[in-house]
Amino acid sequence: MFLFQRLAEQRIQEAQEKGAFDNLPGAGKPLDLEDDAMVPEELRTAYRMLKNSGHLPPELATNAEIREIEDLLERVDDPEALGRARARLEVLVERVQLGRGRPSSLRTEQVYKEKLLARLGSGE
Repeated sequence: MFLFQRLAEQRIQEAQEKGAFDNLPGAGKPLDLEDDAMVPEELRTAYRMLKNSGHLPPELATNAEIREIEDLLERVDDPEALGRARARLEVLVERVQLGRGRPSSLRTEQVYKEKLLARLGSGE
């Protein structure tokens, strides 16, 4: 698990212990997993069809693959496999950035990329 994930989990655990999540609206009620209010109206039918057929929308599928590669990079020591995973990760990150219609300017993504590349020993 990456440092950011560990930190987030630690903060959530601390908040739970302090009772920050007690008495929230809807506590104890099941989540509405069918809520698609955040999906643009013109895409809802298509997304529902994808979901019912067991597929993810393209942008979510890309993010899922990025997370899978991140997990792989934590466990693999083979330099050749690391190189292939690194190349695939760069393609996927570029795809996400293009999907936004602009290169990402978020500093956290750059810091993350630098740390990942340093771990892979690329020196880029």
